[in-house]
Amino acid sequence: MMEAWPTVARLLLLSSIAGWLRPCDSRDFTMKDIVQLHPSTTPHPGAFKCFTCQDAADNYECNRWAPDVYCPQGTRYCYTRHMMDDHGDSVSVTKHCASVDGCLFTGCVDAAYDGYQVCSSCCEGNICNVLVPRNESSAVFSSTSPLLSSSGRLRPAALSLTVGVFAGKTLHLCAIIAH
Repeated sequence: MMEAWPTVARLLLLSSIAGWLRPCDSRDFTMKDIVQLHPSTTPHPGAFKCFTCQDAADNYECNRWAPDVYCPQGTRYCYTRHMMDDHGDSVSVTKHCASVDGCLFTGCVDAAYDGYQVCSSCCEGNICNVLVPRNESSAVFSSTSPLLSSSGRLRPAALSLTVGVFAGKTLHLCAIIAH
């Protein structure tokens, strides 16, 4: 019976100490708490993301290490520049967010040195620049909406191009042609 007294004494001591402590009030989350813990998923209306890298060795390395951040306001497209050697192997990949002015020159050109070819493309949409342009068929400016207002000046028309077959599926690309 004597062995139970230390356990009983501890319980009595803890219960008396617990009575001295002020009970903690729990509170519900307020909207302010929720905003601080979970900020808005988009920093501004219409926000989107692009794969972003500078002079990556190839497309895999670019996409693998691309930071997961939203494009700044004033940009609307994802730009990709792909440099290839004379065998078509990647030498350099650069991707970033772009405004319409940064997308004016798309297509492929032969570089003046070492026989490299550089293809660039722009696309509109969240993380739409997952692939790199490899030839004139994929080095295009693709948009889902008109580039200029309805002033009647430059209105793009969509053109769907078949760019190849992958895993038994035909791949299509939407290109913009101004008329």
